[in-house]
Amino acid sequence: MPDISTDTLRVRGARLWSRLMAMAEIGATEQGGCNRQALTPMDFQGRELFARWAAAAGCSVRVDAIGNLFARRAGLDESLPPVMTGSHLDTQPTGGKFDGVYGVLAGLEVIESLNDFSITTRHPLEIAVWCNEEGCRFPAAMMGSAVWSGRMPLADAYALEDREGRSVREELERAGVDLSAAIERRPVKAAFEAHIEQGPVLEQLAKRIGIVTAVQHMSRHEVVVIGQEAHAGPTPMDLRRDPVRVLADVLPACYAAAAKRQPHARLTVAVIETRPSSPNTVPGFLSFFLDLRHPETSHYQSLREEVEGIVRTALEHHALPGHIRCVWQAQGVSFDPKCVAAVRDAASTLACEAIDMVSGAGHDSVNVAAVAPSAMIFVPCAGGLSHNEAESASAEDLETGANVLMHAMLAVANEKI
Repeated sequence: MPDISTDTLRVRGARLWSRLMAMAEIGATEQGGCNRQALTPMDFQGRELFARWAAAAGCSVRVDAIGNLFARRAGLDESLPPVMTGSHLDTQPTGGKFDGVYGVLAGLEVIESLNDFSITTRHPLEIAVWCNEEGCRFPAAMMGSAVWSGRMPLADAYALEDREGRSVREELERAGVDLSAAIERRPVKAAFEAHIEQGPVLEQLAKRIGIVTAVQHMSRHEVVVIGQEAHAGPTPMDLRRDPVRVLADVLPACYAAAAKRQPHARLTVAVIETRPSSPNTVPGFLSFFLDLRHPETSHYQSLREEVEGIVRTALEHHALPGHIRCVWQAQGVSFDPKCVAAVRDAASTLACEAIDMVSGAGHDSVNVAAVAPSAMIFVPCAGGLSHNEAESASAEDLETGANVLMHAMLAVANEKI
């Protein structure tokens, strides 16, 4: 390997930014964001563009049976396990330009910069583009990495359906993905994921790099209440079987449960639906979702138990049938100390202002960490906004994060740690 000093070895930030902006044109929204939901034509168009860029950079490209895409740069010893990086290209319906995409294209920029400097690593390098990370179209976040890591059966992933009844399997087949391709979970030396923070901490503390040491526990719960439809005018209040009354009891009690576990508890209520949706009819059906998160196991478990009890008590109080059920969960993880150290050393070498952080959001690294030593790198995003068309990050911060990623990967790929 050429003798390149750390003062010289840097990514090309302008190239990274140009690629991010080119990807953002695919599924661009009127408000400046992106809509590339998983397994839609826009998603596949973005994946095809990345695959062309990766092939042009000398990588071999393959797609597995759940739609994960891998781009591999050969190492000096191809018998060794790769050092992996990457993230996802799918977005929320009103998503931004950087969530997930940055981690994929930062990985590509690392490889292209190593090409520029004629540096070959001892271990191969591999970029993963995980399928359906967002979980907005098909109801299982981090799906592709979950299947790859063995945490979700392939058949369960294939059976997932969107709101129009289209299954994951059908959409993969429609796009020409070879469902006979192996789900190969080869040994991985280490895995790193670069990502925008999706929160305000780095910006508020004026730090350039978040050294992510762990990801908090999280789960999503569906609440369904069955009432009885009735005319909004003639039906007395005390004779109604109104499911919304359950919601009225549940919301303040759940928010109070989260407040008791501050500052780290997170509770979000979303997708509130009544049927029929008529202002002149007492609804006969109510559903909504509760998202629960906490980094500490005991507090997460007690919050979950209390919320479940609140819902059941409200159902009993109003004598209405219904349920609360967990539809998705991701156990919190602590990242590998050596991988975290590689990120910390890279940030120090590059004189970056950095802090240790626990991720409040779920990422594919949660699943990857179950089978491979892993760590994450955060960079600031403006106002902490993400899952929002106004999501923004500076070219300078994105370049800094990619440089930290490159130096961390190099240290591991050449076995300096």
